[in-house]
Amino acid sequence: MRRIGAICKKELQLYFYSPTAYAAFAFFFLISGYFFSANFLNPPNIVDVRPVVGTVTFVFLLIIPLLTMRLMSDELRQGTDELLLTSPASITEIVIGKYLAAAVVQLMLVAGCLIYPWIMSAYGTLDQPIFWLSYLSMFLIGAAMMSVGLFASSLSAHQMVTGIVAFAILLMFWTVEWLGDLLGGKLKDYLGLFSIIGRGMNLQKGVLNFADILFYVTLIIVFIVLSIQVLERKRWR
Repeated sequence: MRRIGAICKKELQLYFYSPTAYAAFAFFFLISGYFFSANFLNPPNIVDVRPVVGTVTFVFLLIIPLLTMRLMSDELRQGTDELLLTSPASITEIVIGKYLAAAVVQLMLVAGCLIYPWIMSAYGTLDQPIFWLSYLSMFLIGAAMMSVGLFASSLSAHQMVTGIVAFAILLMFWTVEWLGDLLGGKLKDYLGLFSIIGRGMNLQKGVLNFADILFYVTLIIVFIVLSIQVLERKRWR
């Protein structure tokens, strides 16, 4: 645990030394703030956090590849991956430490978005179960996206390549439900099970379904394990 904590701390420091991270943060709050003001601050001022969640998760699709593209690719590009992979810390500890740093950044983004329901509360009473479960869905969607970004970052030393790969995988999970709607039949129901957005709808309705939470946790674990396997192969080349 100490090694994981040390790696997580180091990665968090690198995030805040990186101009890309600051640019991504600025872009995130600029776009989400613009859509919030355009949709809510005009009459009729409906006090409902769900449109905010929809907007924020869409912006995640754009900025999370930027926030995760350097997690492992930086090590590969600078040649420090050999030192990292031969360090006392295991590959599992390295990957988990890096993912936890990304998850903390994700939590900071979600916490920053609490300003929107705070503004809404001046216009009416928020439905508390919908509010908290909607924000839980926002965090889980973002956390799953971060694990995809980490996996993409382990594939190449080129940040631009990893960013594009992460975006492509996330777009696939984003649009899989729409594809199911086009195909129809049983395939629609089957593909809908893998929708990273559709799985959060129950939570955004105020319904706590543990199957949906398990989906996001499983997705995170799968992409962390894939990242570990990619790095294990690099170690033994």
